[in-house]
Amino acid sequence: MVRVKRGNVRAKNRKKILDLAKGFYGSLHRLYRPAKQAVTQALTNAFAGRRDKKAIFRDLWIARINAACRLNGTTYSRFINALKKKNILLNRKMLAEVAQYDAETFTKIVEATK
Repeated sequence: MVRVKRGNVRAKNRKKILDLAKGFYGSLHRLYRPAKQAVTQALTNAFAGRRDKKAIFRDLWIARINAACRLNGTTYSRFINALKKKNILLNRKMLAEVAQYDAETFTKIVEATK
């Protein structure tokens, strides 16, 4: 069999993993094998985190809208149902922004749904 010398290819691959492991604790940023495991896990978690972030923000928007609704004498579910019946097309992100920064406008939106 012919011998394959992997000199700079192996070095490049290891350097890439160790660069991704920069800032990890202890041997996880110094040694290749634990760094490779840590980087694999970190990239997996980052992928899941990007998906989870969307659900977390939606929960936050709903909580803010619900709090503002209760100040105006209704609940979140009744408010959203009324918005759909009146065909008012505002998404939760925008409703949460209005509820947080402009209470008067949010009160007008709630009045429009009654």
